[in-house]
Amino acid sequence: MHAQSYDDKELFQAISEGDETAFRRLFHKYVPQLRALALHITKTAAVTEDIIQETFLRLWISRDKLPEIAQPRSWLLRIVFYQSFTYLRKQAVHHKAMDTLTPTEPAFSIEENMVFTSMIKQVAIAVAQLPPRAKQIYLLSREKGLKIPEIATELSLSSNTVKNSLVRSLQFIRKQLEAAGHLIPALILWLLKL
Repeated sequence: MHAQSYDDKELFQAISEGDETAFRRLFHKYVPQLRALALHITKTAAVTEDIIQETFLRLWISRDKLPEIAQPRSWLLRIVFYQSFTYLRKQAVHHKAMDTLTPTEPAFSIEENMVFTSMIKQVAIAVAQLPPRAKQIYLLSREKGLKIPEIATELSLSSNTVKNSLVRSLQFIRKQLEAAGHLIPALILWLLKL
């Protein structure tokens, strides 16, 4: 096993500068913990893998924001928790999932829930402003849970076209949230599935 020469803050800083080796280190360090959390909440292996993939994809895309994160581990766990919770909410099994959560899992304040609800509304407004094709790709990804290759096949597009469209849409949504006063980590965007 390789000696760990970076702490999490240093890894985030290196990733923000485009260091792919630091990204791989962070990925290998946290995937087991994040996978366990997502699987515990969603009870679905395929959804868990999608959550992990999307978390790290968004982390890389929004790496310029990483130096602002004070506690990388807590931040990653929270992102995966929110993504998993959002999946459950969309599947109309939120109450069942909450019954399975242990009392040691984080509870969210009324203020955090209000901010979250406000963000969901802002995301819906931003999605409505996307060009028709970009909106279609975004909704296929978020509502139907289709992966990039599946969307590409369904729409007769290349995977790169679909991926680039999703990246642009998420960047647009992030800018809209920031303009609306939501100063949040950009990675939280992906979990706001509409």
